[in-house]
This record gives sequence, C-alpha cells and structure tokens, in this order.
Amino acid sequence: MTYLYIFAIFIIILSFVKSREKTYKGFKVAWKKLKKILPSFTKMLIAVSVILYLIPESVISKYLGGSNLFTGTLLGSIFGSITILPGFVAFPLSSVLIDKGVSYTAVASFTTTLMLVGIITFPVEKEYFGWKLSLTRNLVSYLICIIISIIIGIFYGELII
Repeated sequence: MTYLYIFAIFIIILSFVKSREKTYKGFKVAWKKLKKILPSFTKMLIAVSVILYLIPESVISKYLGGSNLFTGTLLGSIFGSITILPGFVAFPLSSVLIDKGVSYTAVASFTTTLMLVGIITFPVEKEYFGWKLSLTRNLVSYLICIIISIIIGIFYGELII
C-alpha cells in the first residue's frame, strides 16, 4: 500500500510540474465530488458499523460452520451481501472462520459476496448509477459469487460432481 501512496504522490508532483492549472482544476473537481458523495458515504458507514456490531464474528462462524454445506453457503452469501468489510479485514476474518471449522465453500461464498454484492450500499449505488443498473449488477455479482463458491468447493473436495 505504501508503494501506491508513493506512486500517487509522484504522479501528483509530475502533474503539478507539467501544468499547475490543470492540477488545481483536478483537485477542485475531486473536492466537489467528495463533498457530493460524503453524506451518502457517511450514512453507509454508520449502517455498516451498526450491522457489524449486531452480527459479531462468533455468530457468523456459528451459522456458517454447521454440518449442512448448502445452508452454510447460502447463509454465507446472505451475510456477505449485507455486510461490508474492506479486504484487509475480510481475508483475515476468512482465515479465522476456516480455523473455526467453517467450510471453504461457505467462506468463499461469504467473502465473494462481501466484496461484490452490496445490499447496504444499494441506495448509494442507485443514486449514482440508477435503479436498473444497480439491481442488475448486484444480481449478476451474486450469481458469480455462487459459481465461485461452488468451484472452490469442488477444488477443496467439499463438493463432488
């Protein structure tokens, strides 16, 4: 991540050297867009915080780690769809879930829907992309997540074709 920051600073300096006016204009546009999206983003962060408080890690591992692979995978996809976590939190959480006995299929379902499907972010997404596109993107992403979890289940020997 440090390399990305260094690269971004380098590009900004390069842009500033090449054209101060365009760089300032770019910062002004970015600031306006940030101010526009900040209220929606703040609401989303509050909703995420409440959901993470209400659904602790122990509950997730309890329901995902059951003996029924189908139920665990389905619940994993539902939990993942309504929860938002950054990748640097989601992947270590996946490791913890696997250590607690949750199947790879359920963890794959949880993690992929966590990253790709956004029920909580749907209102914000709908505001910027429209209802139809947001719904289509979420449904297609959900199907892709289920396919990925099935492939992971086959790969790890939990599902046999």
